Amino acid sequence: MRARTVPAAAMAAAAVTVSGGCALRAGEAPEPVPPPPMALVGYRDCERLLDGLRRTTAAQVGPGGTAAPDSSAPERRGPAAPAVPGAAAVPEHSRTNAHERGADEPDLVKTDGRRIVALGDGGLHVIDPVSRKVAHTLDLPGDDRGAERRLLMDGDRVLVLESRRAFVALEGRARLPGGGPPPRPSPPPAPPAPRTRLTLVDVSAAPRVVATLTSETEYVDARRNGGTVHLVVRSTPRIGFPEPRPGGPAGRDEEAAIAANRRAVMRAPLDAWLPVFRVDRGGGRQAGHRAPCDRVSRPAAYAGSGSMLSVLTLDLAGGLADPRPIGIAVDGSAVYGNGKSLYITGTPPRRHAGRPAPAERTDVHKITLRPGGRPEYAASGSVPGHLLNQYAMSEHDGDLRIATTSRPGDPRTSSSALHVLRRRGPRLEVIGRVGGLGETERIHAVRFTGPTAHVVTFRRTDPLYALDLSDPRRPRVTGELKITGYSAYLHPVADGRILGVGQDADASGRVEGLQVSLFDVTGAPRRIDAYRVPGATSAAEFDPHAFRYWARTGLTVLPVREPGGGTGEALVLTVTRDGIARAGRVRHPGAPVRRSLVIGGTLWTFSDAGARASDAATLADRGLLRYG
Repeated sequence: MRARTVPAAAMAAAAVTVSGGCALRAGEAPEPVPPPPMALVGYRDCERLLDGLRRTTAAQVGPGGTAAPDSSAPERRGPAAPAVPGAAAVPEHSRTNAHERGADEPDLVKTDGRRIVALGDGGLHVIDPVSRKVAHTLDLPGDDRGAERRLLMDGDRVLVLESRRAFVALEGRARLPGGGPPPRPSPPPAPPAPRTRLTLVDVSAAPRVVATLTSETEYVDARRNGGTVHLVVRSTPRIGFPEPRPGGPAGRDEEAAIAANRRAVMRAPLDAWLPVFRVDRGGGRQAGHRAPCDRVSRPAAYAGSGSMLSVLTLDLAGGLADPRPIGIAVDGSAVYGNGKSLYITGTPPRRHAGRPAPAERTDVHKITLRPGGRPEYAASGSVPGHLLNQYAMSEHDGDLRIATTSRPGDPRTSSSALHVLRRRGPRLEVIGRVGGLGETERIHAVRFTGPTAHVVTFRRTDPLYALDLSDPRRPRVTGELKITGYSAYLHPVADGRILGVGQDADASGRVEGLQVSLFDVTGAPRRIDAYRVPGATSAAEFDPHAFRYWARTGLTVLPVREPGGGTGEALVLTVTRDGIARAGRVRHPGAPVRRSLVIGGTLWTFSDAGARASDAATLADRGLLRYG
């Protein structure tokens, strides 16, 4: 009997009990009573860990293995480098547009004001912003075809994060025309394993590779605080399931296949679940690292998962010597971090082997970050609905605020709510809630600022809601603005203003082109001004790293793509407390602009082919640097 290896992954979790005073909007029906809350369970030894993983995974298997998890991501300041004796002062410069100031996020370009490090044309490029020349280029190890690369930087150390997602073959049977019985299923091919590769580069002089870390895991996200990086990856066990033996009645074939697959799970070794992280520091110094069994946990109310999240703690100055992994037997796809905590969220798969689809919800897992030590899995909880992205989460005074949409695909019944979760022991319990936001619509943008939140929902018009969260047990809506179009990204600017980047729309909800709106949110929200580019879109609508706001001058930069346009352009605006004015455009020949930053009086824009320097005040060209 020939064995085939497929990733075993399935996920089911319970929601949290709603406690405390929950604020419901007028006319809104209360939420149904959720299942019992989650509690934290750790494993004392490897024998108990293996038994628990085998049993929970075996409970999920079907005739073709196990159902694949929903691995789709939601709608995806470090210290300055030491001064060089005798060198000029480091000019004022921008940083990656990250969600929280204390948690730097991976991006395509990084700068410390003295140099720029950028990814493009398959390599790592170090740019001297004074001479405006590419000082060094490093060919990175590995193959970047089909892979995604991002950077983190601290001092003279640059970490390149490269990820390659796995192809997942789902089970399924096609019914014959005319309603005949489905054909016998052929075994799905073994999908290639996902891969995460980290390359640590020293850029104090000519760039050189210091160390690499590789694993057969799927990259989720990472955050940097000083010289420490916390990396989150996901894995599914590699289990050799036997080939099915057709010949008998279809029902018996399925029963026999399920029984054989369960036996295969119960024989699988612990190595099938716990990924290995291989560190190569050169000179023959190689080591493999796994999460210790007593550093693997799961929520007690979790019905079982083949997925494993691993959280690694990487010391950039120490050359990735010990990644100190911990394991959490859950699935996850979005990460929010603020330097003190990581929150990882996941949505249970709608397709569940042999069982009814679970109620739609977002599961939330809190990781506490310990300076100089391993992170600790702290608590878990659930809220109804689906999460848009990490900007729909924020921790304030120890409480997590999270906004979700229930039934987002149904224009008749969709609705959104904001929930406040507080940790009580191993549980994240809902202590406050306000619902009924954007009935028949779904969330398009969220931004938290201290004890306030602003939520944009849209289907035909754009209600911008203002919420007061100062009493976490009784959050309330304090204002609502209805306009055509919507904002997909919200960015706080000076004087109690918020800038919104999104799409204009007509009265029927049909989008008409890029719209940048300036809102006054000091009281009830009102729109002060808007700038529109008919028919255009911007990457900043779905990727906040593509957005640049320079508070000193109000300079605002975002990539723009117009219908039929073959030239990459960056739209440059000037934002004041009273309005938005067009400053001009910066063009890149033959490649879309992806990022921008400011160093001193120079605006830098970047495409995959090169970088362009422009005067930040006049946009006068100061030179185009090609990578090739």
